[in-house]
Amino acid sequence: MKHPSYILLISCLLLVACNRPDNAGNPICMNQLGFAPHQEKTATIDVHSLDEPPCKAFILNTTGDTVWSGIASPTMPNPVSGKPRQIVDFSSLTTEGEYTLCVLNSQNSQILKSSNLQIAIGDRPYRELTRAALRAFYHQRASMPTEEPFAEGYARPAGHPDDHVLVHPSAATDERPAGTLISSPGGWYDAGDYNKYIVNSGFTMGVWLMAYELNKAYFDTLRLNIPESSIAYLPDMLAEAMYNLRWMLTMQDTDGGVYHKLTEPDFESFIAPDQCRKPRYVVMKTTAATLGFAASMAMAARVYAPFDSAFTQQATEAAKRAYAWALEHPDVYYDQDAMNAQFKPEITTGAYPDTCVADEFYWAKTELYLLTKEPEYNENPHPTFVYKPAAWGNVAELADIEWMMHPDEGGHFSIVREAQLLAYLKQDLKDAETISVHRCPYGNCENDFFWGCNSEGCCWRGVECLYAYRLTGDEQYRINAERCLNYILGQNATGYCYVTGFGSRPTSHPHHRLSYTNPHGTIPGFLAGGPNPAQQDRITDGVKYPKNVPADESYLDFQPSYASNEVTINWNVTLFALTAGIDALE
Repeated sequence: MKHPSYILLISCLLLVACNRPDNAGNPICMNQLGFAPHQEKTATIDVHSLDEPPCKAFILNTTGDTVWSGIASPTMPNPVSGKPRQIVDFSSLTTEGEYTLCVLNSQNSQILKSSNLQIAIGDRPYRELTRAALRAFYHQRASMPTEEPFAEGYARPAGHPDDHVLVHPSAATDERPAGTLISSPGGWYDAGDYNKYIVNSGFTMGVWLMAYELNKAYFDTLRLNIPESSIAYLPDMLAEAMYNLRWMLTMQDTDGGVYHKLTEPDFESFIAPDQCRKPRYVVMKTTAATLGFAASMAMAARVYAPFDSAFTQQATEAAKRAYAWALEHPDVYYDQDAMNAQFKPEITTGAYPDTCVADEFYWAKTELYLLTKEPEYNENPHPTFVYKPAAWGNVAELADIEWMMHPDEGGHFSIVREAQLLAYLKQDLKDAETISVHRCPYGNCENDFFWGCNSEGCCWRGVECLYAYRLTGDEQYRINAERCLNYILGQNATGYCYVTGFGSRPTSHPHHRLSYTNPHGTIPGFLAGGPNPAQQDRITDGVKYPKNVPADESYLDFQPSYASNEVTINWNVTLFALTAGIDALE
């Protein structure tokens, strides 16, 4: 039935919501992109006090008819901030269409809150999001222009040809003394800056290729509109990755070791890439970079074998040489301060330091064994690690998942690690049902919030749930993967959709030089880092956060806020691994 008496109040409240200051949250927070018909569907409502009774809720279609009504959950405190909230569960609404959610006080039926968010229910709601998250890497390409029709409205000139890169004194050898010029073009800019880092690139390639193996049929048919889309024998997703893999090959020195990064001495200002003039260096060979390179190249050799035999051979040889170098240099760590005390020019760009490389050895050996089946890579292959989520500085879980997904190779160890994954997820899934005001297995404790938590915390937890679902078939894991995506797309304490260009309140001012300098505005498809209570930029760059901000709201959609609003390739890879994994199941 229609509720005409509510329509004027709804309109007024919508006007108020639209004129809220940028740092104010929405009264109703939910997935701003859409739901599949049979997906769980919930929204989080801000209320005034913990003793407020459950609100009534109505969902209206585009003609004002009520198509669903229900009662919100009892009021719950946000386990991090303590703020009172309720949950509306409208999963029973499965008819495709666009709707508006209205919330009413349960005592007097007065409209308390409304929202300018529209509920969209339809087939394959995350296909375009997946495509944009992958196309973000095309926009990150160094050494080439992004041109139409491939740029899709965000064209820019080429920057950083990187065909005259200097060998930094820290990387000098007899064969390549300091100042030697080498060519190292291509690859992706790592983040909001213009540098290229092997440690992070290797991790990104690992997650990328694992996502492909999990959903080959899906990715084989996903068209990205990139220059290589005309290569009929290679799926677009693998063609985009090849642009970065070929750059990585140029970072291997003649002795097999791999340079830690390719960088200017200090970060460029916020200027377009074609305006950059600082000299570029390859800096220091390290054990972590070399092992990450070995692991990702071995994995690439296996994945690309059906498509490109020449590349497979090259990648295999490169991976073996890198691993051999690491065995001879097992403890060469990147210490930027110590390096700067010894060599000039000083380097002050991203460090990616890692002084524990047992996990990198484990991952490299795993990938080399899965590729070659050579016994030298399978001697004592299964070290004991406390199970924890993967990140660029902790890659043991990537190896663990590889054994789980290749149980014939892993044997009993695959079963053991699967049990550890499920045990690790158990408490998070319980929290989603019992204490989470966002019905999510992420964001329910202070430790969930840190630099890059949207990716390494939320998206990756969803990816872990997708692997658990593939291993067990248990629907709870699929549902919780979707809940993690709901959080990213708006059902969170800030009310932001954390992906540029998507949703009704997206991240729009990321710490991203390519977006800041693009004449067409912010490039879509990038994941923002997310709430970060450490607020490292508050002191160094004078970024002003609201006072006494709790961990789950320590976020600013503000270009200078690199601590909460930067973008990176390793974060975006977890975003599309999650969205594609969910979309493929649909």
